Amino acid sequence: MNIRSDQAKDVVCGMMINSDTISLDYQGCHFAFCSKQCLQRFKSNPHLYIGYPGHEAPKHAGVEVLKKRTLKLAEALPSDIADQLVACIRTMMGIKAVSIDGEDMFIVYDLLQATEAQIEQALSDAGIILGEDLMEKIRRAFVHYMEETECESLEVPSTSTSKHCH
Repeated sequence: MNIRSDQAKDVVCGMMINSDTISLDYQGCHFAFCSKQCLQRFKSNPHLYIGYPGHEAPKHAGVEVLKKRTLKLAEALPSDIADQLVACIRTMMGIKAVSIDGEDMFIVYDLLQATEAQIEQALSDAGIILGEDLMEKIRRAFVHYMEETECESLEVPSTSTSKHCH
């Protein structure tokens, strides 16, 4: 397969995209992203995707970090609203499964592609679309600190200050 010179591979999700669509220069290297979600994910923990000299990045090693979260709803949603909410969340990259059963919303996602904060924002956006009271019905079920700590522990500590591009 020939790759055009204006094409690049998104280091977060692996998609081939235009190299200047959404991009960032990091440690002297140019990285392109298919979406703001991938750019944000990279900025949060770049070495999960590019590693360090002599240490392969977890993403290159094929690591997938599946997180299972349950959100408690204040009350069961009408089925049409629940279906629309599930459809909104499924559009995000990294979402492996999402369902609503009564007062429980179950989400399985790849932490290397999506974060709880991004899912929370998508829920908030869905609340704006589906009605203001939706966000009142959803109580936070994610813990920011625990997830960030988990991401940081996946990164291999730097043993040198040299630049490393993939």
